[in-house]
Amino acid sequence: MSNNMTPKERVMAALEQKKLDRPPVICATQSITVDVMDAAKVYWPDAHTDPKLMAELSCAIPKVTGFESVRLPYCLTVEAEIMGCKVDLGKQDRTPMLKQHAFEAESPIEVPKNVIVGRAKTVVDAIKLCKQKVGNEYPIVVGTTGPLTIAGHLVGTENLLLWMITDPEPVKKFIAASAHLEREYIKACVSAGADVVVMSDPSASTDMLSGEMFDEFAKPAIKESFSDMGKAKSVLHICGDTTILLDHMIATGAHGLSIEEKVSPEEAVKLVNGRAALVGNVGVVRPLLQGTPEECKAAAARCVKAGFNLVAPGCGLAARVPLANIKGLVAGVKG
Repeated sequence: MSNNMTPKERVMAALEQKKLDRPPVICATQSITVDVMDAAKVYWPDAHTDPKLMAELSCAIPKVTGFESVRLPYCLTVEAEIMGCKVDLGKQDRTPMLKQHAFEAESPIEVPKNVIVGRAKTVVDAIKLCKQKVGNEYPIVVGTTGPLTIAGHLVGTENLLLWMITDPEPVKKFIAASAHLEREYIKACVSAGADVVVMSDPSASTDMLSGEMFDEFAKPAIKESFSDMGKAKSVLHICGDTTILLDHMIATGAHGLSIEEKVSPEEAVKLVNGRAALVGNVGVVRPLLQGTPEECKAAAARCVKAGFNLVAPGCGLAARVPLANIKGLVAGVKG
């Protein structure tokens, strides 16, 4: 049965932790490289603001790389831009970056009634186009930003972390607004055709928060953000060594957990113990950016052997990751 599955069926079944002949191999996080751009003849930064170009570029991912997913957009700044933050759209080999925060601690904040504006509308329109182009065969995987990270974009991450200790009320105000914004944005993405929503919340990592702080500031907001998804599947991605955070991530209710290579694959499978699907965790610097195809193949095979439900890069791909290394990763799963 598994051999006759479409990539979409395989990915959705894996997120439901169904028994398969092999895990799907995807990129849950940023998936575009210069090689994909060259093959599609579509380039950053143009694809960030044009839905047709975004859809064309994202639909090229499976054909060029062998990944069994179509993934868009390509950064974590879309939601901050909705709220008035200034963003530099980057260049061909650099993703958009936040340039200016929009709020101070005492600033009032109100989420717009219509959040599907600017690049958010670009993403929603591109999802619809991807769905029309390849949606029966491939899962449409949409990346969004976690509430804590959005709140950090609004006021500055260092400020947010300091206020958690000295004055939690502004923190709660901005996280609550960010969670509301994220819920509305996710709902629109799902309505447009997203099959899987991957929320990246790097500011909720153990580099920033203890498990107790995660439970207080991040978990409720993540749960709210994922609370109106219909039949779509949710994946929570948090950077860094999340070994001690896995229980807390599971408690958000996400269907899948996307983790980096800093967590031992074998230890991750043991600790999660079937309570969520595991996604990852081939290193994006070493071996994907700096290693060899053989090393990438071995790292992917290790994830398969450990028992990951979906094998993927552990974080977003740098634009200069060699295509040969991506194909090595894919070969470590597909053979």
